[in-house]
Amino acid sequence: MPFVRIDTLRAGPERLAALGRAVHDALTETIGIPPDDRFQVLVDHDGTSGTLRCDDYLGVRRDEGIAYIAITLRSGRTPAQKQALYRRTAELAQAYAGTEPRNVFVVLTENESADWSLGEGVAQYLDGPESEAA
Repeated sequence: MPFVRIDTLRAGPERLAALGRAVHDALTETIGIPPDDRFQVLVDHDGTSGTLRCDDYLGVRRDEGIAYIAITLRSGRTPAQKQALYRRTAELAQAYAGTEPRNVFVVLTENESADWSLGEGVAQYLDGPESEAA
């Protein structure tokens, strides 16, 4: 059950949707997220009332094509799985949305089963098997 937020600058609805698709496909391919497990907030900033900032930190030359991708999910993935997720997200973002890999900025935040309520005011993962991928 990942929760994904993607922020872009003047990307437009088609590119933003393509980025959402790229992230979801990367999650299903690399860490086994079920295909129907999609929860995303996609935000395109107009540069006036909302904008994005970035510099060339660690030698990566980012520009206005940047896509900030924040993924919150339950803990338990290995560093190799995370690296595969980052790599596949960058590949698919370029293929689906034309976003250069240098502009794909991903941050993962991990938490525990008790930190999720999927509706109804219930922490559903506390009652279900902990081995489910999410």
